[in-house]
Amino acid sequence: MAKKIKIGITIGDINGIGPEIIIKALSHPQMSEFFTPIIYGSSKAMIYHKNIVNDTNFNFVSIKDVDNAAHNKINVFNVEDAPIDIKLGTAQEEAGLLAIKALDQAVIDAKAGKIDVLVTAPINKAAMKLAGFKYPGHTEYLTESFNAPETVMTMVSDEIIISVASNHVAVKDIPTQLDKNKIIRKLKILTKALKQDFGIEKPIVGVLGLNPHAGDNGVIGSEEEDYIKPALKEAKNNGVLAAGPYPADGFFGAGDFKKVSAVLAMYHDQGLVPFKLLSFGSGVNFTAGLPIVRTSPDHGTAYSIAGKSIANADSMRQAMFTARDLYMNRVEFIETAKDSIIKKPKQNEKIQD
Repeated sequence: MAKKIKIGITIGDINGIGPEIIIKALSHPQMSEFFTPIIYGSSKAMIYHKNIVNDTNFNFVSIKDVDNAAHNKINVFNVEDAPIDIKLGTAQEEAGLLAIKALDQAVIDAKAGKIDVLVTAPINKAAMKLAGFKYPGHTEYLTESFNAPETVMTMVSDEIIISVASNHVAVKDIPTQLDKNKIIRKLKILTKALKQDFGIEKPIVGVLGLNPHAGDNGVIGSEEEDYIKPALKEAKNNGVLAAGPYPADGFFGAGDFKKVSAVLAMYHDQGLVPFKLLSFGSGVNFTAGLPIVRTSPDHGTAYSIAGKSIANADSMRQAMFTARDLYMNRVEFIETAKDSIIKKPKQNEKIQD
């Protein structure tokens, strides 16, 4: 029997496809062999979407405390008991408020060690803004909520791992959001995650330039010369295996991404456009640098198909299994590190032959 873990799943935007893909992902009977699912949200909303999906395999119990979660069933933690006004395909304050409550409760339980991993269904930025959410997205919210000094938005698939040095930033502001120290920090966090969460002993990170042709030695922009190359040099001196900066077009066009463990892109679209071309529908968003493993699907709320029961749940299902795999790798990494410390002889002890 596979080790079963407690997986916290936030409901996301109830006017989008989040609840639908949660239902479809959890409906397979074998999921209960790997997970004890706790969906943070609303039983009423889940019933509404279950009736649309018409999946007889999806059944759940309602709980108000994770300690009371049924290990062989799907659990819904009701963060809101009031009636839910669902308006499919619409950015709505009420939906945003429910999504925030679900996130807040999941973070509380994660900090208390009551769930092992966190998987977040998609939220809509307009709805979240209406509800008073002050963050550009999940990554920034979770970084602050867990008091993490720095995190790295990382996209994961069987084909490639791509991280971004700047998250949800307007293109005109990207150069002001980057500097040598930030790139070094991102590289260190990504390298640590590749080792402890992905089980890669000596990861190599390919780093992209900011400008076309990676600046052409300062002819097309100076950022590569000013801080990207110095960051790579200093990172290497600190044991981080990083190569570049590479021109993004040639790097992907020539397939050079296959020669490295992961890629650090300078901005959102530089990394996510090639990622989604390679992996759309099966990719996973992972937040490196958090004390808990957090993943999500690689797509949004898809308002245009909400309520039509045609959403593909592959990315959500993959987010769940990736979270489990990363968690198991991290546990093994930590246990191995503890064992090596225990077995390491003290300085004044002689090693016996």
